[in-house]
Order: sequence, then structure tokens, then C-alpha cells
Amino acid sequence: SELRVVVLGSSWSQRNSVGNFIVGKNVFKTEPQFCVRVGEEVEKSRIVVINTPDLQFRCAAKITQFIKDCARVSAPGPHVFLLVLEPENITEEEKNTMHRVLKAFNDRSFDHSFILMLNSEPRQQDVFKDHTKKALIKELIIKCRYRYLKMEDIECPELLTRFGQIVKENNGEHVSYE
Repeated sequence: SELRVVVLGSSWSQRNSVGNFIVGKNVFKTEPQFCVRVGEEVEKSRIVVINTPDLQFRCAAKITQFIKDCARVSAPGPHVFLLVLEPENITEEEKNTMHRVLKAFNDRSFDHSFILMLNSEPRQQDVFKDHTKKALIKELIIKCRYRYLKMEDIECPELLTRFGQIVKENNGEHVSYE
């Protein structure tokens, strides 16, 4: 069996680098125009990373189109939604769009979500502490059952272990598009 992870949020270059980090190869190189699926053997497991285009929708029909594309590429459905965020750059609009996408996919999407925080200002050690207090990040962290890590503190096996915990908490079930 395989573990399917959908990467959402932040900029395309950051999603690409997170996807490449997970699969251990430089396979995501350009800005995706639609959902892109790459599968690799990682740590003796089959990992499928679904990289997504930017979450910028002008109308509800575009969200529906995006979700159907994501559901098709991640079929039979993702096990984990990996939300890639820059705490110091997140906006209310980005948070709301991410929330709408996850909610529209399935009302249990947040049970399958994990936040990976990127630090765009690596020299500032206390940035993370300041921003976790911000309502935008805090709300997403709570919705994701306090599942989050900072990218700078993590190695791939630990991230895969966290994904495995999410799968276990959800009885091995994936999220299906409703």
C-alpha cells in the first residue's frame, strides 16, 4: 500500500522543495498548473506526494475544479494534507482559502492535516513563538489537532513517522471527496 500526501499552501517553490524533501529527489522543479503526483520508495514505504498549484481562486467553481483534480490525482484519496505555511507571511485570505479547500474536500480533512512551518527569516529565532500567538496560525494549529513542526527542526524519517501517526489515528482510512 502507499501513503498519499497532498501538499498545500505557501509558494510553489516552497511546496516543490517540501515535496522533494519528502521523496528524497529533485522531481518537482516548476510551478504546477494542476495537481502533480510523484511516487517513490522512501524508508521502505511507498510515498506518493501530490503537489498542488497555488490556492488562488476567483470563484467557487474554480475551487470545485481544483478539488476534483486533487481527488482524481490522489485517488482513492489522500491520507495526509500537508499544509506548508510561513507564519510571518500568512494572510487572512490564505487561511480562509485553505480552510475552504479542506472543508470542501471532506469535513474530516482537518483530521488528516499536518502543518509544516517554514521560517522565511532564518536568523530570527523567536519569530515562531511570536507568530504562533497570532490568531491565524493558532486557529489552523487547533483545527489540525496541534499537529505541526518547524521545517528547520526536522528530518524526513520524523515527518514520515508523523504522517504514519495521522494514518493510525484515522484507522488507516484516507479522505474521500464528497
